[in-house]
Amino acid sequence: MKAAVAPARKPTIHIAVVDSDPLRFIGLRSLFDDEPDLELSSATLEEMPQIQNIDMVLLGNRSSNGANLFDTMAGLKAIRPDLRIIVSGTGANDEAILKALAGGAKGYVDEAASPAEFVQAIRIVHQGSVWAPRRVMSIFIDRVTSSPGKIFPAGRVEFTDREKEVLQFLVAGRSNREIGQALQIEERTVKAHVAKLMRKVGVQNRIALSVHAITHSLVDEGPEQ
Repeated sequence: MKAAVAPARKPTIHIAVVDSDPLRFIGLRSLFDDEPDLELSSATLEEMPQIQNIDMVLLGNRSSNGANLFDTMAGLKAIRPDLRIIVSGTGANDEAILKALAGGAKGYVDEAASPAEFVQAIRIVHQGSVWAPRRVMSIFIDRVTSSPGKIFPAGRVEFTDREKEVLQFLVAGRSNREIGQALQIEERTVKAHVAKLMRKVGVQNRIALSVHAITHSLVDEGPEQ
């Protein structure tokens, strides 16, 4: 008789709640009581360089220390370029959410969201995708595609086979490091490919590049996970 096999344990996702009010941190931690693989800790921006095992940051749109949200994100990205940031808060309008995404955030969650939605957002962002209200992503896509003559060069852009591979992983939400590992090339080489892709397409960031690739059917459904 075969012994029962225990279900595989999910890998722990280490999340830092940066520069948060103590009560807010307690509230956030209580949301994840039933999620043993989500581990929250409180940290200041100054402490982040010494914390090595953080996968993701939760950042309030109104920092308790009075710092500007975008300055804080820039500081975090300077410390850890690969760090995935989710902004949470209340009262942010669509423009503010778009600005946060353009500034480097991978997601925005309203603090009035249900625990299930909050948990889903964390898991989606941890997998490499972007989480934001549908209306906000719709606005972004509309803006990117509304003036193709200005934003995108005329005619169909030609890519090399390697560029197509990089673009495929990029659309799937993979980081430069993950793309490099999958294609067995150096991370700096991936960065060079991404920069060249953006120049060819005529966009300024990775999200716009992904949107262009999807809306112009330049990639398949995406690489296998």
